[in-house]
Order: sequence, then C-alpha cells, then structure tokens
Amino acid sequence: MIDLTMDMEQYDCPFIATTDDHDVSFAAVHWEFDEAARELETRLVVEGDSRPTLDRGLEALQAHPGMNQCDLFRRREDTAFIRTVIEETDAMGVIRANDGYITGPFRIAEGSETWEVGFDDERVAGDALAELERNNEFTVESRDVLALDDCFDLLENADAASELLEGCRSLSATERETLAVAAEAGYFEQPRNATLQTLADEFEISDTAVSNNLRRGERKVLSRVVTALDSIDRRPAGR
Repeated sequence: MIDLTMDMEQYDCPFIATTDDHDVSFAAVHWEFDEAARELETRLVVEGDSRPTLDRGLEALQAHPGMNQCDLFRRREDTAFIRTVIEETDAMGVIRANDGYITGPFRIAEGSETWEVGFDDERVAGDALAELERNNEFTVESRDVLALDDCFDLLENADAASELLEGCRSLSATERETLAVAAEAGYFEQPRNATLQTLADEFEISDTAVSNNLRRGERKVLSRVVTALDSIDRRPAGR
C-alpha cells in the first residue's frame, strides 16, 4: 500500500474557494461518495476567526456553483457543524479512476486541502499523480509504503490509536500550548533544559499556574496512553 499525504489546491472545490476568500477552515468528520449521482456527502466542522467571519464563509459556501446542498446542524459562536453535498471534483475523479482511496480525514484552510490518499500499486499511484497535474496544483508532503503486516498492525490497534487521538482532543488550548512549549524547550529531557520558572516567564504567569497546566495536560494524555497500552496487551498471543 502506498500512502500519500498531499497538499492539494483544487480549482473546482467549493471548500478551497471559500477558505481562499474567507478566514474559515474545514475539518471532515464523515464522508461518503454516491456512485450513481457522482456526489460527495460530507459532515464537517467549520471554524472562523470570528462569528461574522463564519457567517460570511457559510454564505459563500452555500452560494458556490459546485455546492448542491449545505445544511447547518449546529453552531456555537465561531464554530459550526454542517452537512454538505458537492459534485465530484476533477481531482476526486482522477483518484477514483485510478483505484485510489481516502485513508484519513481531510482538512481545508487558506486555499488548500490536506489529503491522505492510498493506492495498492506504486505504478498506479504514479499514473494518478501525473494525471492530477493536468488540472490541479499539489505537493506530495509525505510518501509511505506500508507492508501487509503494517496494515494489519494498524487495523488491529485502531482502538489504541483512537484512545491516543481522544487524549489529544481532550486537551484545552492552554494545555496543548503548554505541553508543546515545554517539550520544545526541553522540560521533559534528562537533565532538563528548561524549568517551571522558564516556562512561567514564557507564558507570563506564575510557576504554580504553569505547573497546574502541565499536570492537567499530562493527566489527560497519560490516562489515554494507559488505556491504549491495555488495549494492545489484550491482543491474542502470536498476533
């Protein structure tokens, strides 16, 4: 299996056109392709820089000629959850014609889209990329070749991976930023390259406050790690 991460700019995609003109971003939660109608149904989270920006982005999306249906499920301030139905884009058609398939959720922001695409054959993947170049701009950010055993390993540990993902999602923005800065500064190294006071100065808060943020973040992530490890340990012997 050839797994590609691509930064894609489709000229006929309603989502890309919307993010090109408005400060909104989209993250796919669910997608399904209708073979007969040649349409893609998606459920997405939409985020805007502000509530008015989100309003303008949703209006632009609904008005795009490639948008067949756009329903608002829920919204809160600058975030919304929507269901859309769009026509098959040129890039989607090329991927499907070359037996490609989506291997992960796609994200759209600032006029481009991150795709996770898989192919079963190296030659077919090359043919698809060559055909995509005719009507689309894209960059292959990463290219991984997964052996059959690797694919089985991913499938068998899907529950563990989901636990780790949920642990990351459970972090608040402050906890996420604190953990990231601490890791980059070397706080978790041995010996430490940063102290609580170093981090406190970075965030302009007390060392007690930064310690609390770190502990909350660590507790959320580590609790999921323990659950994931337990899931892996329960796998049948010899697998």
